[in-house]
Amino acid sequence: ASCPALFPAGGAAAILLRYLRDQNRPHSAQDAFGNLQREHGLGKTAVVKALEQLAQQGKIREKAYGKQKIYFPDQDQFPTVSDSELKALDNEISELSSKVQTLQQSCRHMESELKDLNGSMTTPEMIKEIEELKKDCASYTEKLERIKSAANHVTPEEKEKVYNEKKLYCKEWRRRKRMATELLDAILEGYPKSKKQFFVSTAISTCL
Repeated sequence: ASCPALFPAGGAAAILLRYLRDQNRPHSAQDAFGNLQREHGLGKTAVVKALEQLAQQGKIREKAYGKQKIYFPDQDQFPTVSDSELKALDNEISELSSKVQTLQQSCRHMESELKDLNGSMTTPEMIKEIEELKKDCASYTEKLERIKSAANHVTPEEKEKVYNEKKLYCKEWRRRKRMATELLDAILEGYPKSKKQFFVSTAISTCL
């Protein structure tokens, strides 16, 4: 339901006539209602009636496009504009458009800077973070010194020596295991019983 009109028909018509003359461009009843309702409290029914009244009085023009009607001020009431004046207005519009683009770019740049600043740490936060990092560094330094000064600290040379000895012992173990396996296979070729019985009777470990 439309909001009740807060102005008499004459008051609504005066507001709409002044608005259309100031804007000097086509408006539908819905356009006019949407633009004036909040400021003047005009109801949609009052807007429609006032526009029809103004059109009947010849104060504004009315054009129908299908089911929709468009209203605009009578252009005869405006003074004739010369070509030079039109050119001056075009130049002014071009200058203003350029200024608008410059301002929009400046706004986008400032928005980007603001976003970066909002995502950055504040000075107190940075000071706190630095103090935490200093504590971590001190803790790691102390731990490293304890490791270096430990009595059982293994030097790189000692580590390399143990590693080489391990390789040597493993190599010797594999060589002796291969020799024992070859010897065992040679014995079992002439042994009348199974390998398991041979192990039991000779007490040879099956780890071979």
